[in-house]
Amino acid sequence: MSSRRMRPTRVRWHIIALLTIISGLTYLDRLNLSIAGKYIQDEFQFSMGTMGLIFSAFIWGYALFQIPGGWAGDRYGPRNVLTFAIAWWSIFTALTATASRLPMAGWLGVAWSFAIVRFFIGAGEAAAFPNANKIVSLWMGDMQRSIGISLPLAGIGLGGVLTPILIAWIMRARGWRVSFYLCSFLGIVVASIWYFYSTNRPEEHPRVNTAEREFLLAHQSPSGNAAPGGMPASPVPWSKLLSSRSVWSLTLNSCCMGYSIYIYHTWFFIYLVRARGLTITQSAWWTSIPYLAIAVLAPLGGWLSDRAVQQFGRRRGRQYTMWLGIGSSVILLLLGSHLANVTLAVLLLSGAAGFILFSTATLFATCSDLTPHFTGTLSGIANMFANFGGGVSPIITAYIATRFGWNRVFDVAALVTLAAGIVWIFVDADETII
Repeated sequence: MSSRRMRPTRVRWHIIALLTIISGLTYLDRLNLSIAGKYIQDEFQFSMGTMGLIFSAFIWGYALFQIPGGWAGDRYGPRNVLTFAIAWWSIFTALTATASRLPMAGWLGVAWSFAIVRFFIGAGEAAAFPNANKIVSLWMGDMQRSIGISLPLAGIGLGGVLTPILIAWIMRARGWRVSFYLCSFLGIVVASIWYFYSTNRPEEHPRVNTAEREFLLAHQSPSGNAAPGGMPASPVPWSKLLSSRSVWSLTLNSCCMGYSIYIYHTWFFIYLVRARGLTITQSAWWTSIPYLAIAVLAPLGGWLSDRAVQQFGRRRGRQYTMWLGIGSSVILLLLGSHLANVTLAVLLLSGAAGFILFSTATLFATCSDLTPHFTGTLSGIANMFANFGGGVSPIITAYIATRFGWNRVFDVAALVTLAAGIVWIFVDADETII
């Protein structure tokens, strides 16, 4: 049977499904400490400030290793780098359960032992999204980049929904340490499956038939200057990246969106308790709603971004989709924070979070548009800036809530999100840096 009549295999979607599972795993290992935090704080008599140090250690490791993680994927191949990263953070997840008994606990104190372990978990997870986007760039055609990365982004939502339920149940049944051992075990299993099933490129995969390979080649950018294994042979063109107006605008956009989404990662539960008067149990359930919105809206944003590119061209298609997501988020932030009805307010605010990830699919697809050969590096730069924005977000949120009230928190978030849309005027997805 000729390749024209042969039905293409769908291995590329299996790869994307694995990336979605990996994405959910990152949030399982990211949020597990926030659920176990109360038990750890009570057992070791940590102050609020000390717990803040332990929580922030992850963010610093995650932010600082974005570019090295993305660069490594570009240079050595995302399959191996992602396998190593999952195994790395899984090992340190297990070490969280033994942090009080590690040698450095005797040298530096128990709190610093926890903080250092969390820092290295963040450093490992930093490689996840840059390399996931690199895989999408290599495995999905140019017209399916956004939907390809949007499904792993939906994994954030799934992980955010399932983590509190799963971890809380395990901790009540077996204790908080067992929950970390289980998360570590799941990570090693996923790393093994990823390593033995995935490849860097479709042409390297034994299950990709000729029809699927031809389909992807017909819709893929040329490979360019590549080393063995399909990775670029030339060094990262830092001067071209750092002199591009599109790159700087994209990173500012990412920083602003990171600021807004981190409000949901850090303060949303407390907002529901203190500003909306919900009980702890009610707030725990409602805190999952933004992640449900993310799980639904991120794939929708990816699908729509690809359709818009086909209809309006790459530059306008990416812009229109970004502005739709940003505009929707701004409106929902302003409306939701000022409504008296709690149910409707939380639903609108949750929708605002979903539309930020709706737009994020376009952000990462544009990283591939701008530099197909160094997608991992540019994705790492963008995600690093997102976490810089996320790093200051809890601090500024606390100040605004204390001085001006919770309504102003979301008003400021709306302004920052609006700024994310404005700077996208200067992003030209038709520009190819290298």
